[in-house]
Amino acid sequence: MLISNAFAQSAGGAGGAAGLMSFLPIILMFVVLWFIMIRPQMKRQKETKAMLEALAKGDEVITAGGLLGRVTKVGDQYVSVELADGIEVSMQKNAVVNVLPKGTLKSI
Repeated sequence: MLISNAFAQSAGGAGGAAGLMSFLPIILMFVVLWFIMIRPQMKRQKETKAMLEALAKGDEVITAGGLLGRVTKVGDQYVSVELADGIEVSMQKNAVVNVLPKGTLKSI
């Protein structure tokens, strides 16, 4: 009476192209994500790894804690950094954030 009958629609062509078009926005989002986030991060990791491998005695560095010092010893995983005259600390290589140009630290 108040409810009308519902009839199923006939199935049209499956449309293989329509299935691909539904995945196109997801594929485009992944491509944009790759170029905006993933690729620059991989490049930054490669540069950091190269900087840590090239670390040598006498380099002036900034640590993750913000300390400035001069490298006195370099090991496989650890470096010794002289922060001031007679003050030397050992830390992991990963704690070194940046290598400064020579002559930046004049007081050490």
